[in-house]
Amino acid sequence: MKHYIYISLLSTIILSSCSGTSKKSVEDIIASKDKTAIETKRSELKKQQHQIATDLEKIEAELDKLNNKKVLPLITTLAIEKEEFNHFLEIQGSVKTKQNIVLYPEFSGTLTSVYVKEGQKVSKGQTLAKIDDGGLSQQLSQAKTQAALAKTTYERQKRLWEQKIGSEIQFLQAETTFKAAQNTVRQLQSQLRKTLIKAPFSGIIDDVITEQGSVVAPGQPALLRIVNLDNMYIEAEVPETHLPNVTKDKKVEVSFPVLDKTITTSVRQVGNFINPNNRAFKVEVAVPNKDGDIKPNLTSKLKINDYTNPAAILIPQNIISENSLGEQYVFVVDSIGENNTGKAKKAIITTGKTQGDFIEVLTGLEAGNAVIKDGARSVQDGQEVEISH
Repeated sequence: MKHYIYISLLSTIILSSCSGTSKKSVEDIIASKDKTAIETKRSELKKQQHQIATDLEKIEAELDKLNNKKVLPLITTLAIEKEEFNHFLEIQGSVKTKQNIVLYPEFSGTLTSVYVKEGQKVSKGQTLAKIDDGGLSQQLSQAKTQAALAKTTYERQKRLWEQKIGSEIQFLQAETTFKAAQNTVRQLQSQLRKTLIKAPFSGIIDDVITEQGSVVAPGQPALLRIVNLDNMYIEAEVPETHLPNVTKDKKVEVSFPVLDKTITTSVRQVGNFINPNNRAFKVEVAVPNKDGDIKPNLTSKLKINDYTNPAAILIPQNIISENSLGEQYVFVVDSIGENNTGKAKKAIITTGKTQGDFIEVLTGLEAGNAVIKDGARSVQDGQEVEISH
């Protein structure tokens, strides 16, 4: 580069000498023995010499600057701004329903009728099946007849006793007989109701376990399974360390990997018992199931919003370093000039919760700081850096 500049200057001198007041060569002027012409040429050459010397000094000075220029580390910065930060506790849960039961017989006899089939929707109180009553309905009819007679006798005896006719013992016997007949009717009615299997709630018949014609007895075998998919919930266990932050009505994001489905709901109940075996407490999360595609025991993933900071400072975790004292630090850029250069300054920070690739900074940084992002590992405290945009 330097040699190129010298050659260019030499060419300028030659051209200048050819374009002076005299177009004759120096040799021709000397050979002319013309004193005035020689003095004029000398004066012209001296002026050119002075100008060339001045230009050479400027070029040399600029070359010195270029040759001695520092090679600064090239970095990028992250402008710090306050933003809302939501932290989520991620746990697994299982879908359940409190209305998922198996119906068993309460009466001995033959299962004479099954009125429903699998997948059928039923209403609360609807008769699902019937067991042969073994003559219990006839006994009830006779008991009602006897109760009616006992009632008539009691009412007549009561009117006579009120008129002071007859003895008190006759009145009391009639009253006792009537009450005993009423109790017999009620007992038979209660027994007869056990021959009818009715839906305890509205839902869907999930399984018809025992077929019509089978002989059954109280407690065995199972007859039907009925499930209600409207009132679903997820049960999950949360470590006790999160007890202060996981409360009722907290926002929850629920995903079902098998269904490729995500819903937003909330915590509807927080358990009051810490399991001593795993130091965890139970939570229930409501699950709206309008489409009916969420089934009991389905695996789910829960993200519970256990912490929110409306004005948090967040930075990428990969730009944080740690010194020998275990302190965390990042570099910020101070005194940024017009030429996009500045000085790297170490900032000791304390951090809070993390979410994904970002971490919350509690102390050490302020809004408006320019934190070094790319190139943070290659700078030192107080070093001059160049900011790339």
